[in-house]
Amino acid sequence: MLDILNIVLPVFVLIGLGYVARWVGLVTDTVVDSMMRFTILFLVTALLFGAIADLDLKANFDGAMLGSYYAAGFACFCAGLLGARHLFGRPWEDSVVIGFGSLFANSLMLGLPIAERAFGAESLGGNFAIISVHSLFAYGVGITAMEIVKARGKSFFATVTTVLNGMVSNALVLAIAAGFAVNLSGITLPTAIDDSIDLLSQAALPTALFAIGGVLRRYRPEGDLRVVLYICALSLGLPPALAYALGSHFDISQDNVRSMITTASMAPGVNAYLFANLYGHAKRVAASAVLIGTALSIVTVSCWLLILQ
Repeated sequence: MLDILNIVLPVFVLIGLGYVARWVGLVTDTVVDSMMRFTILFLVTALLFGAIADLDLKANFDGAMLGSYYAAGFACFCAGLLGARHLFGRPWEDSVVIGFGSLFANSLMLGLPIAERAFGAESLGGNFAIISVHSLFAYGVGITAMEIVKARGKSFFATVTTVLNGMVSNALVLAIAAGFAVNLSGITLPTAIDDSIDLLSQAALPTALFAIGGVLRRYRPEGDLRVVLYICALSLGLPPALAYALGSHFDISQDNVRSMITTASMAPGVNAYLFANLYGHAKRVAASAVLIGTALSIVTVSCWLLILQ
């Protein structure tokens, strides 16, 4: 168990460092926002672009793994949406946000560093394969559901257009698409550009963890605590359990099962709050779920790593 804590705790120490730095005023909200923006637009995009460009697609794009992971994620979205509506009586718009928060695990900024520390950088191919379609899938499901709820008669074409606009304006989706383009075309990047991408990539995860800590400081545990705990229970428990069961049923390789679980077991990501803010519904609940879920994941992720090892 001590070995597991040595894997998990350094990741959360960096998050805590960012949280404390913002708490005591060493950095301001403006600095944290600028750091997060820089991380997403430059560091994380470089990381994703480089990883997808170099990824062995044939070896890592396992249909059974991706199908199992996203089937588990969609089940969690449905459970979050329907539970919010029928158990807690929330409006449909709030329910979609709650479902999205249950679905969108922090696979990139939290899942990757934990998986790398636990199983090594060479084992991350499955993680990157999952991440490469994560935003597309999650935002596709969330935006489609919200637009259907809001449409009240809006045309199918208008709904599809809204979903596609959301996709093409996302920097991470664009970086992934560019990575696939380089990978599939067989283009060899000049050494200077390739090395520059590597340098940016090396700074991505520690900077992202610190920035997440600063962002979490501004959130307060507010709103309906029952709903918040419901989101946390779903996102931290249901997807990894379903992914583990499906992985065993379809005889998925050990490395890919590890990739599924280390991604599925993560707390709701900051995107859950961004989605809530985008539509102006359940913002306090989403923010609280990100904060409380991240804290609880110290224990739950450690348990899953213990199972996997």
